[in-house]
Amino acid sequence: MVELLDARNDFIFKKIFGSENNKDVLLAFLNSTFMESGEPPLTEIILMNPYTDKDAPAEKQSILDIKAKTAEGKRINIEMQLFNPYNMEKRTLFYWSEMYYHQIQKGDDYSQLKKCVTINILNYSCLPNNRHHNVFRLREDHTGISLNNDLEIHVMELTKLEEQAVPLTGGLINWLLFLKGVEQPNWEVLTMNEPMLKKAMDTLEFLSQDAATRMEYDARMKYLRDEASRMNGAKAEGRAEGRAEGIAEGIAKGEQKRAEAIVLELLALGVETSVILKASGLTEQQILRLKAQMGKH
Repeated sequence: MVELLDARNDFIFKKIFGSENNKDVLLAFLNSTFMESGEPPLTEIILMNPYTDKDAPAEKQSILDIKAKTAEGKRINIEMQLFNPYNMEKRTLFYWSEMYYHQIQKGDDYSQLKKCVTINILNYSCLPNNRHHNVFRLREDHTGISLNNDLEIHVMELTKLEEQAVPLTGGLINWLLFLKGVEQPNWEVLTMNEPMLKKAMDTLEFLSQDAATRMEYDARMKYLRDEASRMNGAKAEGRAEGRAEGIAEGIAKGEQKRAEAIVLELLALGVETSVILKASGLTEQQILRLKAQMGKH
């Protein structure tokens, strides 16, 4: 049996969900997502950046997200993150704002702006709760009234899926378990719950058997791992620099206190300010301030 590729790899994820041939797979996934947030099902989806062979990750820094819109014009962006890019919350708002902003040209009527939905599927924990699917909107703090319905952000954390038996009903969790890599013996139950998962699974099996795809997959995985290592290294270096600066600052403050203590002793002995200025390394203003403090005691 061929070892399956990891569907959490953004290159493979886009091949499964972001191609014209698999628009029905994307539609089924989106409807499972929106069902959990109390929204009506979609009947049609238009891919704005469908996967093509040109999307092969030769240019390793490419962002392999999926952009789509509904027949009514609602924009949807789906991104799979295998490793933590850090600052995900701000990054999400930035990309959401770009999607919202670029709907209209300068001078156009703001009423033309349509709802924009961001869906982040994360292979790490980000939010301080135990929910694997969180939905964010614009709400007033006290009354809960909506400012408008144009902003909607879904955060799905695969790491928070409970280690439990495969569910017996349909819904988003079946899709997330597939993405997380549930063992193949459980696939039959998942497809009974969500029939369109069968096509997603068939696509993954086909891709896993294709030599060219495996080479591109390996290249993408290497880039993602290297990038994650670089980010973790930079974060660790930042912590180390912060500690070093703290130590240096502490030493500097200690030197300052010792210098001030010596100046106070010299002032008490009646040594001239000009002499102390040359010997202490303090400024004339600092010495005069210490002299004024002595006069208060």
